[in-house]
Amino acid sequence: MESRGAPGGFWTDLYHRSMTVHWPAFFGSAALIFIALNTVFGLLYWLGKDPIANISADLPLPLSLFYFSIETLATVGYGDMHPQTNYGHLIATIEIFTGMSFLAVMTGLIFARFSRPRSRFVFAEHPVVTLHQSQPTLMMRVANARNNTMSQATARLWLVRLEYTAEGHQLRRFHELKLERQEHPMFALSWTLLHKIDENSALFGVTTEELDKTDAAFVLNVSGIDDSSAQNLHARKLYYHTDILWRHRYQDITSISPQGRLLIDYGKFHDVIAEDA
Repeated sequence: MESRGAPGGFWTDLYHRSMTVHWPAFFGSAALIFIALNTVFGLLYWLGKDPIANISADLPLPLSLFYFSIETLATVGYGDMHPQTNYGHLIATIEIFTGMSFLAVMTGLIFARFSRPRSRFVFAEHPVVTLHQSQPTLMMRVANARNNTMSQATARLWLVRLEYTAEGHQLRRFHELKLERQEHPMFALSWTLLHKIDENSALFGVTTEELDKTDAAFVLNVSGIDDSSAQNLHARKLYYHTDILWRHRYQDITSISPQGRLLIDYGKFHDVIAEDA
């Protein structure tokens, strides 16, 4: 998807970007900001006349002031170098306040990123259409990868396609596809969602050519309460109409182990079988 002319910019939604960027980019950006701040304060110390006492003669003055800035910004204060002029104390005061604010912001962002609930739903690579109870049925398989129990699990399926009004205007409309079982009282293993393609379905009588012409796609939303953390978890999967395998069915992933227990083989989770086979 591509968008142009959207309002806002990088600085207007910095919190959202900090929450959604990948971890390496997050820590890399934080390290760059840390280095930039210390470079700026090191230059400010350099502008003063001998603001810092006990500057090491073994290192260049700018590098020594940069290291002193790191100690001050991090509120470490080893004690060998310290401000000795009013100008040095003023810059150090500003830097300490900046360092405390930076530390508070970083602590809050890291905690928010770690504490954000994350679902671990696994969606089958392809939806399938096959006969079920003598009725053409669209099937989508989903599993809970954490292997724990989710309460009040719900699923909703939508068909998205291009349509035209009587005036000839093009619109993208959403049609909910009713599921045979929309709620799961105890979602722990796998869940196969079924939508019967009958007279009440938006897919009734629709051909693959029509799906292609209308740029059809399917949006599957799954949510529930994780019993381990009591957090609400959500996940969404987008399938294009070309992902559907017609006249296929899912490979059975359940069996009985030699010990007589129910066995779920997730290695076959994405496998399908052609009806002609």
